[in-house]
Amino acid sequence: MAATQTTNGPRKRVTAMLLLPTTLWFLLLLVMPLVVITVYSLGERAPAGGYQPALTLAQYANLPARLKAFTNTLTLAPLGTLICLLIAYPLAYFLALKASRRTKAFLLTLVIVPFWTSFLIRTYAWIYILGGRGIPRLLEMIGIEDLRLINTPTAVLIGIVYGYLPLMVFPIYVSLEKLDKSLLEASNDLGANPIRTFFQVTLPLSAPGLITGSLLVFILLMGEYLIPALLGGGKVFFVGNALVDLFLQSRNWPFGSAVALTLVGIMLVAITLYLSLLGRQRRHQDVSIL
Repeated sequence: MAATQTTNGPRKRVTAMLLLPTTLWFLLLLVMPLVVITVYSLGERAPAGGYQPALTLAQYANLPARLKAFTNTLTLAPLGTLICLLIAYPLAYFLALKASRRTKAFLLTLVIVPFWTSFLIRTYAWIYILGGRGIPRLLEMIGIEDLRLINTPTAVLIGIVYGYLPLMVFPIYVSLEKLDKSLLEASNDLGANPIRTFFQVTLPLSAPGLITGSLLVFILLMGEYLIPALLGGGKVFFVGNALVDLFLQSRNWPFGSAVALTLVGIMLVAITLYLSLLGRQRRHQDVSIL
């Protein structure tokens, strides 16, 4: 017993020393900015803009002034995540389980190619595609007139799906690629049809990739700024656009900090609920299998 305790002591110290740099970076890059923003959110706007020390909740009471930004974000971000998931899963499924090696390499290249150019340039391209000389002009030729796409929620949603779809495809593809194919064969040998095999074997086993892709896309979309700014044209704006306005233009740092902290809180609650529901569903599936 004494020998074990003597051995565990140096191990704990070595582990602590190895974790120390990561802990310091975590405190410096994540915790400290949140502390600063929290302090700012309790202050007041200085007469010339910026921060003035105070201790008030007035900034949080003023949050309804940015209700439209929160509404757009909490509507289009989950909807964009869902659409990306519905498109990405069949594509990843085909790439991982159905496509030949040559087809797989070709399609994976097509998924990667957009990353070779700037996200800003790709979004600017959609301004032309959705503008008056793009898709609406083509639709006019077949008799569909007065269709407006640019500067609408639809345009922002299209930009979201285009920009973030690869980030959903790859985690799901990796999860399906590592799937043990013998399990699918066993399900087939036991008499399960393809649909039942998918819902009872493939989908549960690919859940880690599905969860990773969904959280990755959702978290990034909640802070999205560029797509609403370019494709929304100032008519469809997210919380990210509101933060840019409050910090850089209005210079109302306390109110901007309150908006930012509220967004972080909403994200934490949404992600916690999402993971909790998934955990309950997986436990229910495990009990059903037993």
